[in-house]
Amino acid sequence: MSIIALLCLLFGVAALLLLVLYFLQRRQLSALEEVSQQVQRTAIGGSLKTRIELHTDQPELAALVTAVNHLISRAALAADQVPPLGAPIGALGDRVHEAVLIHAQGIRYANPQFASLLGRSVEELLGRRLDEFVPPEYAELVANNLRRRLAGEATAERYEVELSAVQGQGAVQGQGARLELSTWPIEHQGERALLILGVEVLPTQTVEALQPPERRSRARLTLDSLSEALVTTDQDGHVEYLNAAAARLLGLDSSAAAGKPIEELARVVEENDRKLLGEPVRQALSSGAPLNIARRALLVRAASGERLIELSAAPIRLDTGESVGAVVLLHDVTEIRGLARQISYQATHDALTGLINRREFEHRLQEAMDTAHRGDSAHVLCYLDLDRFKSVNDSGGHVAGDAMLREIAKILRDAVRDSDTVARIGGDEFGMLLVGCPLDKARQIADDVCRAVRDHSFVWKDKIFSVGVSIGLVELARDSGSIEEALAAADSACYVAKRQGGHIAIYSARDEIFARETGEIHWLQTLQIALRDNRFELYCQRIIASYPANDEGPAMEVLVRLRNDLGEQLVPLEFLRAAERYRLIGLIDRWVVQTTLTGLGRGAIVIDPKRSIAINISGQTLADVQFLEFVVECLDSTGANPAQVCFEIAESTVVANFEQARRFVGVLHGMGCRFALDDFGSGIGSFANLKNLAVDYLKIDGSFFKNLARDTVNQAMVSAMIRLARTLNFKVIAEQIEDASALDAARQIGVDYLQGFAIGRPERLPIAA
Repeated sequence: MSIIALLCLLFGVAALLLLVLYFLQRRQLSALEEVSQQVQRTAIGGSLKTRIELHTDQPELAALVTAVNHLISRAALAADQVPPLGAPIGALGDRVHEAVLIHAQGIRYANPQFASLLGRSVEELLGRRLDEFVPPEYAELVANNLRRRLAGEATAERYEVELSAVQGQGAVQGQGARLELSTWPIEHQGERALLILGVEVLPTQTVEALQPPERRSRARLTLDSLSEALVTTDQDGHVEYLNAAAARLLGLDSSAAAGKPIEELARVVEENDRKLLGEPVRQALSSGAPLNIARRALLVRAASGERLIELSAAPIRLDTGESVGAVVLLHDVTEIRGLARQISYQATHDALTGLINRREFEHRLQEAMDTAHRGDSAHVLCYLDLDRFKSVNDSGGHVAGDAMLREIAKILRDAVRDSDTVARIGGDEFGMLLVGCPLDKARQIADDVCRAVRDHSFVWKDKIFSVGVSIGLVELARDSGSIEEALAAADSACYVAKRQGGHIAIYSARDEIFARETGEIHWLQTLQIALRDNRFELYCQRIIASYPANDEGPAMEVLVRLRNDLGEQLVPLEFLRAAERYRLIGLIDRWVVQTTLTGLGRGAIVIDPKRSIAINISGQTLADVQFLEFVVECLDSTGANPAQVCFEIAESTVVANFEQARRFVGVLHGMGCRFALDDFGSGIGSFANLKNLAVDYLKIDGSFFKNLARDTVNQAMVSAMIRLARTLNFKVIAEQIEDASALDAARQIGVDYLQGFAIGRPERLPIAA
């Protein structure tokens, strides 16, 4: 904030206070003139260290001098400081005249204006709660409002409250300013918070008489210094005066506006429905009390177009009680509201496609489920998964993939009705919520989407790509379950559509019966019980070096197994596939990591100090932004040596979640962990991924080692991958070595490590007591 702006603020507030005293009795004029002269001398060239001195027995004038001296002190302090540059909310909040807070479980940010109202520094407020700074009669109101707003419950968005002025060690020194608080939910640094804007309520003006004509020029000069738009009217509501800020806002000068009703200068309408609001000046004059519009108002016919304002009107009264007019304050909040909208938008929308994100989609889905459970309406949930999208990423890179996702998002928006919702759920998966839509109409919309996506040709450089989409539909009705069950059912229907090649599958009551009969629903229950009761088991498969001289590298790969109620071991591929379908694989991966690292840290899992233990990470888990923090915490809490941990990430997982993979690998590799790129060679983007990831091992896909001794094509491909690995200083692991001939061929061709049934079958992980 510049010195000029600070001086404008200083003299603006002083002028407003002088206006309050403008009509005081004539016996106050000499003292008031002395104060005015001292203020002018300070403004014209005096030092900000100057203090206004006045010896008077009038408490009002003494309070005025104290307030002006306080403002001069603040201006002098701020003049020596350079405003800090920070996030947009901080940069804007430090420069506006209103009190601005960000409040979560405590105050996360407070601008200097709020701190000055309490007589404290900003640093003293951080971490405290807003209800600590209000009188006891307001504390419960403020605390309950904060709690309910943070929880998303229905409560007042705007209310008035008084602040308690504080000094020293926090002792309350009496009542401070009265504020009207407005709150908006936002996301701030990963937590739910409230953006709070506080506007001082304009008090009713009481005067004994008007100033004589010779004083009016000086008073108007001070009013024109105000940064807020101020209008005065007579007792009939006709404009008498506009200050300079009001003239700029309305695009009129004071002489052109004089004598006209204020509603003729600009219309004030409700922001949402644009309904004309009541005449605030006439309401204030008739009621004899200050009027604050409790809603956001829209000022039409402002000089710079439509502006969002907050309007306060108060009657001007003589001591006899006679009304002589009204004063109107027009507070422009366009920028503040724009910032709040921007923060809200970023918290609810996907940055790449502009669609709403998964969190907001689940919020709207919950609202739709509530209406469906009441029987008010039926809706349809659609789960979409793109087909052949991996080829776009492999051939054109992630920039091409991102460009295609944006085009697909536009196709989806154009294919649905205005009342419907389209969201990007994650990766190449989308969701659609068709509100109040019959199932047959939803099927028609899904057909249109499939056709539009199939017919769309994506051109990238010299290549043309076409993708498809598989869609699972679930009808939401009175007997539907939770949103988790609905999403799982839609995902399951999408999986069926992709597997059957029919592009669309509808999950209905008959489908659910069939799913129960075929065990689909049973998998969900089985996995949930296994996670709850800790029924999973750790197995391992040995990995050996091709040559005895190599005493480093992975010693074994950790595998997860599950038994049914009869004690029979379930087929891993089946229950892991079901875990991915019902989005439980992330919880299983966390259990495996936690259990393995705990065993390593306690010494219960014994391996050579130079060797490591390999742990697989799924694609869904890698896409979880909180998983990296979980792994780091596990390493710290268990005491496991990071150098003895090797994470295996499938090549397809890296392609689908490249940015997450690069960050995950970069952070943990820096801590000492090892990484292997699993199933290498199964995708055409393999070589391009190598130079962008800090991996230590390439685990070549097992399909290349089938008939390796006799298949010359596989031999040539494996040899090429090994040469590339040597160039990048990577070691090579061969998996699915099933017989002696494959073992000999892999050794001869130059792999560094061997894994498969020829080395050893999976066995229960030996954990020492």
